[in-house]
Formats: sequence, C-alpha cells, structure tokens
Amino acid sequence: MAESRAGFAALIGEPNVGKSTLLNRLVGSKVSIVTHKVQTTRSRIRGVAIHGEAQIVLVDTPGLFEPRRRLERAMVKAAWAALGDADAAVLLIEANKGITEGVAEIMDTLDGGISGLPALAVAVNKVDRVRPEQLLPLADALGQYKFLDAVFLISAASGSGLDGLLDWLAGRLPPGPWLYPADQIADSPMRFLAAEITREKLLLRLHQEIPYQLTVETESWKELRDGSVRIEQVVYVARESHRRIAVGPKGETIKSICIASRKDIEMLVGSRAHLFLRVKLREKWMEESSRYAEMGLDYAEK
Repeated sequence: MAESRAGFAALIGEPNVGKSTLLNRLVGSKVSIVTHKVQTTRSRIRGVAIHGEAQIVLVDTPGLFEPRRRLERAMVKAAWAALGDADAAVLLIEANKGITEGVAEIMDTLDGGISGLPALAVAVNKVDRVRPEQLLPLADALGQYKFLDAVFLISAASGSGLDGLLDWLAGRLPPGPWLYPADQIADSPMRFLAAEITREKLLLRLHQEIPYQLTVETESWKELRDGSVRIEQVVYVARESHRRIAVGPKGETIKSICIASRKDIEMLVGSRAHLFLRVKLREKWMEESSRYAEMGLDYAEK
C-alpha cells in the first residue's frame, strides 16, 4: 500500500486568471468565490483535495499586481507569504495572454528574489480558448525559465489536463499523515465562507469601484432546533452613496443579493438558512486593523 502524503500547494498568479476556479474544481466543491472582476480573492483560502493517498491543501491567494492602497498591499503580501508555507506552488497564466508584463515581473521575482522557493510549476489555463498551434511559442518561452519544474496545459473550467497536475502536486508533498479529516473540504470557518458568498453576490451585482470598497462580516451564526441556521451579516461600505446603491430602491437590491447568497449558503451548510443582511456606513473600514484580522490579512503599514 502506498504511503500517505500531505502538504500545502499555493496557487499564485495575476488577478482573474482562474485560481479560484481551479481550487474549486480540484476540491470538487465551491470553497472560494469566483467573479469576472479582478481582486475578487482578498485573503488566503484553503481547500482540501484528495488524490490517491495524498491530501493536497490548496491555498488560493489574492492576485499579484502593483498595489496602491493599504488593503491591496496586504493582499499582495498574503499571496507572496503563501509561498513560504508551501511544499509546491502553481503559477497560473492565461493561454490567450501568455507571458504578460505582469507575469514576467512575477517570474523575475521568483527567479531571484525569494529564498527557499518550493517546487514550482506553471499551469497554462483556458487552453480551450486558443488554437493548439498558438501554444507552441508560449511553451518555448516558458522553457527559458530553468527554475520551473513542469508546465501543464489545463482548463480549470472544464477540468481538462488536471490529472497530470494533481499527480505532480501529490508527488511533491512530504510523506506523513493527513492534516484534515477525509471529508473536510476547507479549513475556513463556515461563518467566513458564508460572508465570502455574500461578497461574491455583491461583486456580481454592483459595478465600478463599489465592490472594492465594501466588506462583509458574519455577526451572528446560530443553529436552530429544526436543524436550520440563522445568520446575521453586515455589509460595510466606505461612502453613503455606496450604501444607498447597495440597498437599492425600497431595499430591492440588497434583498435580491440576500436571496442569491442564501441559496449558496444552504448548499454550503447542507441545511436551510435564514439570512439577514444590513448595510452600514463605515468610512474608514479599510484603515481598521480589526477588519483586516477578520479577513485573515496583516494590517500592512502605509
């Protein structure tokens, strides 16, 4: 019988390249929110995948970009820090974009600026969106980076090419007992995952800068006698105009967001959920260390 293995694998890359989609696909369940907007993932989300005798703890990280605000600096810091805790790492790039300026900067940092770099592979995502002949120049270009252990051509959305990636990840983990029970798919508290689901619905519904200047916290989580759960959440926004937009005329916007979020939360917890949302103005929330702690981020200095 093969010996058991367990360890951590960090997923890194530019914003919106499919890291969260890949995490959810490998885990087999939704543990990280996904939208078309950049900077959707703010903190490190861990999902647990089983492959043969290996338990792979996948760490979804915020996208790597040039940060300007305090929150953005904390997000990027969290992404780079995940490498230091990992046994293996996967850098995702998009097949149709190739080695962008941002990817080249990430490669340069990986090549010369990080000590103790774990085993590193590149996963070229969304290969189903390009012609096969377009991948040859990209493969040649990636071959110039000698610190890369492997290159995989995948589609996180369809699941194509993921068996080879899982084999590689499992082979890079140290032997040892599993870190989590076999049926556990994430290590974040349910109340945090529920707040992330609500933030996803806000991101999908609201436009422009509003989604990036709000956060969601679960204030109360109570399991009821009938097996259902009563959840109270607060949406903090930085401007009064944002609060009015999030609430909507006669409360219709936040009501529709609540309904959409409740459905996904019920799938997450496997029971009926009673969700109550409030939108509150908190102008300086992005400067409050307690908000960063709630998101699992370090309160980065200015």
